[in-house]
Amino acid sequence: MIPMKKILVTGGAGFIGSAVLRQFLNETDCHVVNVDKLTYAGNLQSLASVSDSPRYAFEKVDICDAAEVARVFREHQPDALMHLAAESHVDRSISGPAEFIQTNIFGTYTLLEAARNHWNNLEGDKKADFRFHHISTDEVYGSLGDEGFFTEDTAYKPNSPYSASKASSDHLVRAWHHSYGLPVVTTNCSNNYGPYHFPEKLIPLVILNAVNGKPLPIYGKGDNIRDWLYVDDHARALRLVLEKGTLGETYNIGGRNEKTNLEVVQTICAILDELRPQGAPHSQLITYVTDRPGHDMRYAIDASKIANDLGWKPLETFDTGLRKTVQWYLSNTDWVQGVTSGDYQNWVQQNYTNRSAT
Repeated sequence: MIPMKKILVTGGAGFIGSAVLRQFLNETDCHVVNVDKLTYAGNLQSLASVSDSPRYAFEKVDICDAAEVARVFREHQPDALMHLAAESHVDRSISGPAEFIQTNIFGTYTLLEAARNHWNNLEGDKKADFRFHHISTDEVYGSLGDEGFFTEDTAYKPNSPYSASKASSDHLVRAWHHSYGLPVVTTNCSNNYGPYHFPEKLIPLVILNAVNGKPLPIYGKGDNIRDWLYVDDHARALRLVLEKGTLGETYNIGGRNEKTNLEVVQTICAILDELRPQGAPHSQLITYVTDRPGHDMRYAIDASKIANDLGWKPLETFDTGLRKTVQWYLSNTDWVQGVTSGDYQNWVQQNYTNRSAT
């Protein structure tokens, strides 16, 4: 295991990033630096349980700002970088791709250059142990047919501005490793779900709409298939790859939980019928809407490499993870209200400025 004392995490106020930070601060003695621009999807309330830790630092920084990114590296001197900051909503990328190109491509380039400069100035074990961990998506591979799985050797065929921007960032990371020797590892994951998920995504949107008696929109016939991964299982995998992954390698992370979108929504409805019977059957709220352009039919990941090489496997099944997720949203109405009302952004302005860990 590589000894790491301070981890810089971009996008740490996001869904997956906040899960990673909570695990680091609750389960290790690492110091972590959260670098986040705080776009609409960045919510520091998701870190309220750990943000008072003396091992936590927050930097409100846009990863496209080269001067500020360089300052963060200079002041914090991280032992590793986990790059999760990204624009990630496919629908938003179709209606407005510019932000995705800027953040996901140029932002990754800016981080790579800052990390390269930082790494070049390290010496001895510090230099040997430094890692740049790039976190990406299975959407870079395009769409599968009825059979087969994405592997680390699957050719890239992105079909949306979002996936194309992430594919571009993957290629940049690979190029900086092969051209400059920067010590990198890359992971591509399947669809995440779990607590603290911003409610524009399918699972939290359906939970909250159902609770409030609103329509449950499903694209097309609901037969698009996704492989679902519980966010805490993903966070454990990311930490493992950072610590033990082979330099220059890619690891696919998936839950082996293939479900059609309709199955996902129906399962949520069944859980809500049991836990919150008011309004049951919630499935009567299902509404079919016009499919989005270029909607990939099926994603499914072969996670054999990370299982065989690093010993990772998910702890949650789809049923156990989804039940935990529904229960969390029912029990955390303050967080939900803050997000749906937009008050979380006012809360951030009133309670947080850049601060350093001791």
